[in-house]
Parts: sequence; C-alpha cells; structure tokens
Amino acid sequence: MFIFIFQTIWLFIDDIAGKGLDIIIIGKFLFYLLPDLTEKVLPLTVLLSSILTFGSIAENYEFAAMKASGISLQRSMLSLIIFVVLLGGVTFFFANNVIPLSQRKIYNLRRNIAKVKPAAVVAEGVFSDFEGMNIKVDEKYGENDRFLKNVIIHIKSKTNLNTTVIKSKTGELISSEDSDLIQLVLHDGHYYEDIVTKSNDSKMQFPFAQANFDTYTMNIEIPDINNDELEEERDISTDKMKNISRLSKDIDSLRGDNYRIVRAFSKNIESRIGLFAPLVIKNTDSVKADMVSKKDSITAEKAKLARANTALQDSIKENFLVLFPEWQQLQILSSAKNATSSILGSVTGKKEEMQKRYKIYNMHILSLHSKYALAFSCIILFFVGAPLGAIIRKGGLGLPMVIAIVLFLIYYFIGVFAGNYSKEGNIHPMLGAWIATLIMLPLGIFLTKRATEDKGMVDFGFITDFFKRLFKKKDKS
Repeated sequence: MFIFIFQTIWLFIDDIAGKGLDIIIIGKFLFYLLPDLTEKVLPLTVLLSSILTFGSIAENYEFAAMKASGISLQRSMLSLIIFVVLLGGVTFFFANNVIPLSQRKIYNLRRNIAKVKPAAVVAEGVFSDFEGMNIKVDEKYGENDRFLKNVIIHIKSKTNLNTTVIKSKTGELISSEDSDLIQLVLHDGHYYEDIVTKSNDSKMQFPFAQANFDTYTMNIEIPDINNDELEEERDISTDKMKNISRLSKDIDSLRGDNYRIVRAFSKNIESRIGLFAPLVIKNTDSVKADMVSKKDSITAEKAKLARANTALQDSIKENFLVLFPEWQQLQILSSAKNATSSILGSVTGKKEEMQKRYKIYNMHILSLHSKYALAFSCIILFFVGAPLGAIIRKGGLGLPMVIAIVLFLIYYFIGVFAGNYSKEGNIHPMLGAWIATLIMLPLGIFLTKRATEDKGMVDFGFITDFFKRLFKKKDKS
C-alpha cells in the first residue's frame, strides 16, 4: 500500500501541489483513495506472502519433516485455505460497500473544496482551465485566496475560437457551501468581444464590441480540482460509487433505455425514408384483377399483356424516374440527395450518442463482475503462490519477490487490457472482469498438482530420455 500511495502521489502531484490546499485536506484525499488501491494491492499481497511463507518452509526442509510424519501438502495448507476463503468474503464486502463509499467521499470532498476554496483551480502566473474559459492571475491573496490581482480571461466560442477577452485589475471569488455556483466579481476592467456575423460584407469589416466596466459579475458552475484524471466524467464514473444491488437495477434500466432509444430512432428513420412502403402502380392493378377474375378464359393476348406488365414493373423498380419529365427528375434527385445527407447526419450523431451510452452500460457490467472477481482472485492467487513457494524452495525477498512481481504484472496487465476492451464493446464486459482470474486458475491447479507430487515446476526428463534412447539406437546400428 505504501508503494501504491507514492505512485498515486506522483500521478496527481501537479493537481495537488501549488493549489494552496492544507495538509489535512491532502491527507483526507489520500485516505479516501486507499480503498480504491486495495483492488491492486490485495492480490499482490496474497501472492507475495504465500510465496514467501511456503518458500521459507520448504527451504528449511519443514515440508520434508511434515511428509515424513504423514502430513500432506493439502493438510498443511488447510488452515490457510480457510483463512484465504474468509479473506475473499471480507474482500467482497469491502469491494461492495467500502470502495463505493470512498468514491462518494472523494467526489464530495472535491465539490466541497471547490465550494469553500474555488481559487484552488487557478494557479498564479499561468493560464488555467476554469469551466470552459482560460483564466490567468498574477497573485492570489486574502482568506482562502479569494482575492485576485491582474485578471485576464479568455472565453472561447462554440467553434473553439477565442472571441472574448476580459481584463481587470482586481477580482474576487465568492462561493457558498449551499450553492453550486461561484461568483467571479471583477473590478476596474475592460471587455472585448469579436462579433460573429453571417454576412460576408460584415465579416470583412471585423466588427467587435468593447466596453469599460467598474464591476462585472460572472456566475460559474462548481469546477473540479483537476482535469478528470482522478476519475472519468461523472456520468461514466458513477458505476464506481454503486454496490451490487444498485448496479443490477441500473444495468436493467440502461439496457431498457438503450433498446427503447434504438427502436424509436429506427422507426423514425423508417418513416423518413419510406422503408417497406409498397410500390403501387395504378394502371396494373385493374389488369391483375381482370386476369384473376377470368382465369378460365386466359388467351395468348392476355398472357402477352401480363409479361409486358411484369417487364414494366421491373423497369420501373430499377429506374422509376422514367415516369417523370426531365425537369422533375432533377428535382427528385436533388431532394433525395438532401434527404440522404440529412439521414446520414442523424445516424452519425445517434451512433456517437449510443456509443457513449453503451460504454456506460458496459462499465456498469464490468464493475458488477469485478467485485466478484476481486474476491476470487485472492483465493486463486493463493493457490498459485503457495505451491510455487514449495516448489522453488527459496525464502526471503530475492527470487520469490521477482517471481511474485512478474506473475502479478501478467495478471494486472491482462486485467487492464481486458477492461479497456470491454468498455469499448470489443469483448463482453463479464469476460473482461474475469479473464485475468480465469487465466491464473489453470496455473494454480497445475502448480498445486506438481507440489503435491513433489515435482519441479517443469520436468524436462522426458526430453532427455528421448534423446538417450535415440543415441542408443544409433550406437547399436
């Protein structure tokens, strides 16, 4: 845990340092992060401790004494097996209750920091991203650094162009714990804005608006203390704040909502393009009716007419434009092109929206199964580490530490890659949560079997025996 805490500090040192936060707030921030780190720390701890323990026992020939007394490896492991199973149950309770609570605590802490000390998101001397605008101040002072000196603000338009610049000599950030808004009050400044016009003649004149002000007030929503590096966007990361029962309900709700949205959009597209609408040709319906009513008196002339009618329908289906004059054909083609472009734009926009919705859905499934997988991973990794320590017969922090870290890195990176693939929908989220544990399962069975039979990790004896027999045959010949 100590190692992973330092890793977390190095990852977020830029977001914590230089923000004017006191040591108590930083301590709370790191304390609330500890449960989330348990997902990485606990499997490594179980694997390393089991290798060290059984490696030390085997190195001192205690297993030999046990076997001489009639005690098998499984019997010597029985008490630890019971302990690890109980540990898996405690881990599941921890993942289902403590980790979601810690995530909510982190989110509330960040909101409270932004409410009580909004200046924490603004660094001195550089431009900082402050809820859709860039702000720079030369100096912060006063209680909670609420007063600002020499403020420069750049506000970007919807097209991501810097169209508005505000400068003021002083400023003040006013916030309240009961409100989700921050008031930025600027004093003695200038306001400049480029005017965006649709007329080409007006654009060439570069119109703008300029004003001087004594007091200018801006209302800003509560920002976060970092740029979403601690967690992803709030609508996606809420799966970390939920327990099993809440995740199960939300998964059903998300699945139903996604299905309903897709069906509604599908029906909308069908109605817009006239999908499945039958092609009706007035002049052929009466001919077909006459042909049906006069089945007994069909003549060669009517059969010829039917063939001509079928050929007419086929030609019309291939190119119905022949039914219209040439000037109207151009209008139909232009209208069809515009309608197709509009539909394609709608489909592209809806596709991006559904990709986000399905990512949220996949992350909920992944979080649900990850809670179960974490508990089972402790049990599986014990059955990997304990027999491995008995096989290598080496204690201490040398070789066992190297083997444990290598195995854990394999387990961890498989889990990370599988989780990322499952979020994007490339593999099923349930498989993404379980695949790392399922890969370690046969390794644990294999190592336990080898340790029970008192064999090495890999037996190359059959290879040497094969070559010995081969050379003996050559010598006889």
